[in-house]
Amino acid sequence: MVVKMNIQVVPEHKLSSVAPLKQCNVEKKEVELILVKDQNGVQYTRGDERETWGKKIDFLLSVIGFAVDLANVWRFPFLCYKNGGGAFLIPYILFLLIAGMPLFYMELALGQYNREGAATVWKICPVFKGVGYTVILIAFYVGFYYNVIIAWSIHYLFASMTNELPWLHCGNPWNTPNCTVPQPMNGSFLDNRTSYAKNKNTPAAEYYERGVLHLHESRGIGDLGPPRWELSLCLVAVVFILYFSLWKGVKSSGKVVYITATMPYIVLFVLLIRGITLPGAMDGIRAYLHIDLKMLNNPKVWIDAATQIFYSLGAGFGVLIAFASYNKFDNNCYRDALLTSTINCVTSFVSGFAIFSVLGYMAQKHGVRIEDVATEGPGLVFIIYPEAISTLPGSTFWAIVFFIMLLTLGIDSSMGGMEAVITGLADDFKILKKHRKLFTFATAFGTFLFALLCITNGGIYVLTLLDSYAAGTSILFGVLIEAIGVSWFYGVDRFSEDIERMMGFKPGLYWRLCWKFVSPTFLLVVVIASIVTSTGLTLDDYVFPPWSNVVGWGVALSSMLFVPVYAVYKFFSMPGTFKERIAYCVTPEHEHHLVKEGNIRQFTLKHWLAI
Repeated sequence: MVVKMNIQVVPEHKLSSVAPLKQCNVEKKEVELILVKDQNGVQYTRGDERETWGKKIDFLLSVIGFAVDLANVWRFPFLCYKNGGGAFLIPYILFLLIAGMPLFYMELALGQYNREGAATVWKICPVFKGVGYTVILIAFYVGFYYNVIIAWSIHYLFASMTNELPWLHCGNPWNTPNCTVPQPMNGSFLDNRTSYAKNKNTPAAEYYERGVLHLHESRGIGDLGPPRWELSLCLVAVVFILYFSLWKGVKSSGKVVYITATMPYIVLFVLLIRGITLPGAMDGIRAYLHIDLKMLNNPKVWIDAATQIFYSLGAGFGVLIAFASYNKFDNNCYRDALLTSTINCVTSFVSGFAIFSVLGYMAQKHGVRIEDVATEGPGLVFIIYPEAISTLPGSTFWAIVFFIMLLTLGIDSSMGGMEAVITGLADDFKILKKHRKLFTFATAFGTFLFALLCITNGGIYVLTLLDSYAAGTSILFGVLIEAIGVSWFYGVDRFSEDIERMMGFKPGLYWRLCWKFVSPTFLLVVVIASIVTSTGLTLDDYVFPPWSNVVGWGVALSSMLFVPVYAVYKFFSMPGTFKERIAYCVTPEHEHHLVKEGNIRQFTLKHWLAI
């Protein structure tokens, strides 16, 4: 039962006829009290204690802006192309329906009902609080290298503000004598072992690796060198944008996303229209959408679909919990989950047309096959696509537009990650909430200091290591534990009742079955697959030394270990017998009085069988 009471503090002049009041500062103020009553007691939540989004659209744009990131542009189109084209959509949509959307919905509902960040939300089952710290630390790690990619975008954006793009010709200080401007030679300038996308001697490739990264000045991850001052300035700009977007909480970030979440769609539409008018564009689109059902016999296709849908939606980073915690209690987060997750996946699919129309143009222009120019990651957005743009009329305009899109795609995703860290820790340690602006600055500055490692001469090696290990198996593990904690220990039936209190209806049987059985099973399989398929790190022809893989697993374990370490700490910090300690650990904090009474829900078979 949800009871809402609007209590108005009546202005002094309206009470003067009843009783004289001393001079005091009384303002008309509406305070919403939410009484959540269940069989085990009453929870009180003061609606005025936590700030809320200025408008509903602020929340929606923030979630969309976080979920729609660089991977939508540089990863999904290539995965779709190499894994059977249209056939890849079959496992992709399947995993969206049975795991992606349920997990997305679960996190939004969890944050909205409890109105807490990723750590303190586990007052519902205290022993799992460690997983909150796990996802917060992972979000912090991701900020180290994700901000560097945004800094690259800023560097390219400023470099584009010239009559002739610097990656159009050879003869620049960073170019080598082997630099070759590609001409349509039916691929004769490539040997049989090198695809066009892997050719390191084009002006665009040399500008990225030698002009921006200075990769040629490093022998590997053991030889980093000093930070590049140009990239350092760009990184400072990123940190300033993040700080002033987040320093006032959702009131400020909710307004920034009006630009950062909508701009990529405008630019993507413009690039799509321009792309499909280019010669060879239809060849690229046909290659993107070709249907090869035989590829579905390959287990790697299913693993790629599972990991892509998971990382694309962004569940598990604590961001969705943090964002939803600032919603009004009765907000329809079910509709929000369906809407935002669908928009995210449709964006990935549509971006493929903008990408492959240009790749088709590139293939025709240079007389090579689509597979020779198709690539993913930084190579696509910092080498291949910029090179294609440089050959178009009005290339400066198209380059500026493209890198503005990359900048805005990255910024709001980075804002989400940093908000997860700030909200998660500020809710746990009240002194941090009291000094929100200072804590926001400290968080932003902390990511800046660590990110300096990624803008050295060998910084790309550090970035590759962090990208592979900081948010790889560890984030999958974190969400697996989160799903088990909510669905099994707290209980799907109780979680469903919480949702009913917020929105007036219970989740259907489909959602409850997904939360209890399908999603945890899906995550367990993906975790095992990620460990089994893990191999030594490589970057093009460079093979990382064994010690770097050890460091990588150390980074991954540093976050994952919070789960067992905190569980052990919580157990020994609880009073009572062995059984009572376990009971305190798995019982919601507001029901701890029931432990002494022996009324422990989790010790009954009914709890574990409930759906």
